[in-house]
Order: sequence, then C-alpha cells, then structure tokens
Amino acid sequence: MSEQPVIRTTEGLVRGRWEPRREPEQHSEQHHEQHHEQRGGRELAVFRGIRYAQPPVGALRFAAPAVPEPWDGVREAVAFGPVVPQSGPMPAGSGEPSEDTDWLTLDVCTPDPGAAGLPVLVWIHGGGFMSGTAGDPLYDPTALASAGLVVVAVNYRVGAEGFALLEGAPANRAFLDQIAALHWVRRNIARFGGDPARVTVAGQSAGAGSVAALLAMDPARGLFRRAVAHSVPGNHCTPALAAEVTAELAKLLGTVPTAAALAEVHPWRLASAVTELNAALPDHVARWGRLARSGIATVPVVDGEILPGSPWSALTAGVDLLVGHTRDEFRLFSVLSGRHGGFTEEEAQRMLKAFAPTPGGPDAYRSALPGATPSELLEAVGSDALFRVPSLRLAEANAAAGGTSYLFELALPAPALGGVLGACHGLDVPLAFGSLDSPTARQSLGDPPPPEAVRVSAELRRAWVRFATTGDPGWPAFDPDEQLTRVLDARSETVRYPEQAARRIWAGHPLTAYDLH
Repeated sequence: MSEQPVIRTTEGLVRGRWEPRREPEQHSEQHHEQHHEQRGGRELAVFRGIRYAQPPVGALRFAAPAVPEPWDGVREAVAFGPVVPQSGPMPAGSGEPSEDTDWLTLDVCTPDPGAAGLPVLVWIHGGGFMSGTAGDPLYDPTALASAGLVVVAVNYRVGAEGFALLEGAPANRAFLDQIAALHWVRRNIARFGGDPARVTVAGQSAGAGSVAALLAMDPARGLFRRAVAHSVPGNHCTPALAAEVTAELAKLLGTVPTAAALAEVHPWRLASAVTELNAALPDHVARWGRLARSGIATVPVVDGEILPGSPWSALTAGVDLLVGHTRDEFRLFSVLSGRHGGFTEEEAQRMLKAFAPTPGGPDAYRSALPGATPSELLEAVGSDALFRVPSLRLAEANAAAGGTSYLFELALPAPALGGVLGACHGLDVPLAFGSLDSPTARQSLGDPPPPEAVRVSAELRRAWVRFATTGDPGWPAFDPDEQLTRVLDARSETVRYPEQAARRIWAGHPLTAYDLH
C-alpha cells in the first residue's frame, strides 16, 4: 500500500510499513473468522527499531535504562535496531562491531493497528545471556501475528553489559531493560491494536531464564498476565562468584572491576573479553565449579535486590504459565562441539560430580540408566541440570504460588544430520513461530521440513495463540499428583511427566545458585 502505517507513541510518531501476512498451515477457526476481513486478510503493520530506552552509553553506561527522550516529526521504524555487543562462539548478526549504540529497541508486528484490543506476546530472545537479537529470522512474527497476536520482540543488554556485577552499577541490568520494555508496552501497545491487560511474556533458553526471573521480581509484577518459558536454564550465580568473574574480566582488560573503569572500555572490546573468559573457564573449575563447567561466565546474579532469589524459591505470586523443554536438550551442545558419542568415562564422571545432586546423584544416574554409555550419562545429567529440571521446577513453583501451569516436552527429533540431534535444545523455537523456512530451522528440520514437523509446528503455534488469548493452551493443567504433560511428537499425547527418572533423582534437592568452591 502506498500509505504506510503511522502511530503516535508516548515519545513521538513512528512510521512502519505494511507487509504480507502468512496464513499458518492450520488456523484456529475463531481467529480466522475474526481477522480474515482485516485489510483483506493480507497485510500486517510492522514497526522495527523503536527505542524503548535511551542508548546505554556515556553517562548511562551500566546504568538502569532511562526513559527515551521525545522527538518531533515522524521517525522511520522500518529497520531492525543495531545488534547489542555480542559474546561467545555464536554471535548474532555479523558479529561485527557497529558504532550505532541505539541498542534498547523493540519491534512490533500487528494484524490490526487500530483499537482492536488483541492479545500481546512479548518475546525475549535467547543466546546464553551473552548473544542474540530480536531481528533473527528464527523469530519471524508473521505467522503468530497472522493468527491474531500483536507480537513485540525486545533487544536487551547481554554479556557483561547486561549481567557483569559491577561496583557502582545495578545488578542484572538486562532484566531492568526487559522491565523497561514492558513499561513501554503498557504505555503504547493499545495504539498498535494490543490489549495492555492481556500481555504474555515469552522466551526460550536465556529468554526463558529471563521470564523466570521476571516472575520473581516485584518491579515486574502487573506488567504481564501470562508467561511462556521454553527450556528454562538453571544458571544463576552468587554475588561472591560474580565478583570474582568481573575481577578476572577486568584483569584480562588491564583495568579494575568497577563500573567507572569498565565504562572506559569500548563495549565491543568488553564483549570480546567475555568470549576470551568463556574460553578460559576450564582453568577456573577448582574455584568456580559449575559455572566454569557451564561455559558461560556472565549469568544472572542472585543479588537479593534486583533478583531477590532463584526463581524457584522466590516466585511468590503465580500466573498462567506455559512451560516446557525438549527431550534431548544437551544433545545440541555435544553435537556442536563434535563430541557426541565420544565422551569418555572420566568426562562423564566429572559432569555427574559437577551437576548431579549431592551426595547420591552420580550413583542414582548410573542406577537409573543401566548400560548407558558415558556420552548418554553426560547428556542426561546435562539436560536435566541445565534445562529439564529447572523447567519442571518452575511449573511446580508457579502452581504452588497459586498460578496455573501447563507443561510440555518436545519429543519430535530433528531429521537433519541423520537424526543425531534428536529433540535438541532450540528445536522448539521455529516450530512455535512457524519460521520453518528460516536458515536455522532449515539446518535442523530440513528443506522442506517433514510433514510431522509441519504438524507439530501448527499444534505448538496454536497452543501459543490460544494460551495468550485465553490462558489455556489446549491440554490439562499440571499438578504435582497427576503431572499431566503434553508430549509433542509425530503423534502428540498428554501423559504423566515422561522424565520420571530425573524427577526422582532430583526430588528433595533445591536448585541453588552457582557459588565459589
């Protein structure tokens, strides 16, 4: 259309553009009827790179996010915001430094930028708390928006910018960024067709860890009604450990571990120092324990103020929660490292000692998995400790706090690489978004994807839309007795939680923050 959509936000006017909508393979009848006639059922209004906080540089480096300054005229909102400084082996985007520091931006995709009062999904990307971007094609919102959701995707500070514990700066600045974005949604989303009283915050991996943290944080209360958390990670650390990590980071940079000193370091140089420290983590196993074995140095800090406690113990007010994990979470990491099937007995024993619950966890895993190879043992405890048990515990904690939890496990294996990936970490993301043609999805699901992947994608996406709309994804709620869980597979079914061995092994063992040894 020649006339592009313009919306007045509380800070100023933004101009997006009309883009084609994509009808999902199987559509909810209710949403199909409701939205089929809008703009001929063909177009979505898309706004990208909208600033929700001021650039966190200069005097605002390592500060809590500041409300953006208003602007005059119409600001173009057609390009994704710049990628925040990235760390780790898999940076988002090109991984090349950009001098554009307008990092705290978000994107909105809406099927009706009028006063439609549609349910809102706010997406928080993953990336190990050190990388990722809202503009990844994996998170293409088109199918979800075509089904009747207003989809908001948020960029936030990662790595040291977002999580390093610094003297003179608030902890967990990334979570403060996410809260600032949720405040922007509350102020503005009605003008994009969304209902500010029906906001669902959603994320996977580090994004799910962010969602779990938001559930436990008082300043986030009331900013969303529902939550979706896929593959909730269990990696938090104590202030004492976080302080040592920052000291080591400063040492790499030849400076001291204060906000003032590190503010003199270029953000992309700081990000590359985090990458260097991640690579050197094996040298710190004796002192840093599980953190060193996890491979990620900059993780959320249970500081007692911003994050009052680990989400499983600090969650005191339940919400509607859709939470789950994949069957073979850790397989992705063993395949990417080239080690799948090749781990030694010594490596398996080290992993069991580091991550299985003490004192009897290692023996319990061996008893539960008789005849398992070292690789199978290592992947089992890695999957449980890092993602599966934290996801299950979040469902339990939310239900105990008075919320309603719905649990799922993705069991559909990825067909790529001869099936070696199994139902690995991250496989659920393109299925939920319907972004099966994205580069990442094609690598795991094939091109074209098999019919069963298309079917599971339709089921999971329908569950998201239904959950964001009504609070019910389409299967029974989880409770500690029946433990009903939706297993997504070529033939999906609702059964008792399938990972009973892990549940028994971890029973009575709280999930604790990583600490010094």
